[in-house]
Amino acid sequence: MQHRRLGRSGLKVSEITYGNWITHGSQIEQDAAVACVRAALDAGITTFDTADAYAETRAEQVLGRALAGVRRESVEVLTKLYWPTGPGANERGLSRKHIMDAAHASLCRLGTEYIDLYQAHRFDEDTPLEETLRAFDDLIRQGKVLYVGVSEWTAAQISEAVEIADGLGLDRMVAHQPQYNMLHRTIEAEVVPVCLEAGIGQIVYQPVAQGVLAGKYLPGESAPAGSRATDPTGSEFIQRLLREEILERVQRLQPLADEAGLSMAQLAIAWVLQQPGISSAIVGASRPEQITNSAAASGVKLDPSLLQTIDAILGDCVVRVA
Repeated sequence: MQHRRLGRSGLKVSEITYGNWITHGSQIEQDAAVACVRAALDAGITTFDTADAYAETRAEQVLGRALAGVRRESVEVLTKLYWPTGPGANERGLSRKHIMDAAHASLCRLGTEYIDLYQAHRFDEDTPLEETLRAFDDLIRQGKVLYVGVSEWTAAQISEAVEIADGLGLDRMVAHQPQYNMLHRTIEAEVVPVCLEAGIGQIVYQPVAQGVLAGKYLPGESAPAGSRATDPTGSEFIQRLLREEILERVQRLQPLADEAGLSMAQLAIAWVLQQPGISSAIVGASRPEQITNSAAASGVKLDPSLLQTIDAILGDCVVRVA
């Protein structure tokens, strides 16, 4: 397993991050979750991503128990806040109150004294950005958070946050967590250039497009039983990718993966890791062998001609503008 610096910070993250959106506390039980986390550790993965909103806070609890007994200094624990975690008016968003309350709650659920990377899950239009950034900075000063980042922010929002942090002498963000894969490349035009200039690394989710780029969904056939496409907690995110044209194009990537000695999923992950500004790719798993397979994409270098062929095959199926 290779490691990379997170942007220009001193923090190193594994090229593959284990993420537990959907699975932990929702689809799979504690014993299975522990087995997946152990498989991730055995594969050299040290970076683990979750969020307080996943499975209504249960995902953090499951991850915390799965990592219990693991030497804390040897792993990087990432979590996020923004989405509602309760019925109260202040149990959501990026206000100082919610940030402080949410951070303390996440620390308890994760069973840790500090969070390596604390991320704003979305941008909060109702809270002054300066208030959010000061609260994040206070958590860093208190030693409860080591680094801060954001998820799915626009280039303009990231630029404004960097400018405010620099002007006030606050610790600036070091990471951005967007959706990114061969089929969804909206960050390339504006977000990546802004982040590269600011020294912000991308920790991307859905590198395999929820299994579509792994080739598990075949044109003209029903989705496999038990897949993301049949799961009501995740199906809305995947339905837009299940068009016949997209599935047919994806199947044309299989010979390329075979020639490179990779699985389809490994090809998709290796592709992501070879793009500018990427620090890590988040993968999930409901079975240990899935995380072992994904981890093998670390360190793979794809030939430039192969990258060009992938672009030619996917063509106008690629989403480049949000």
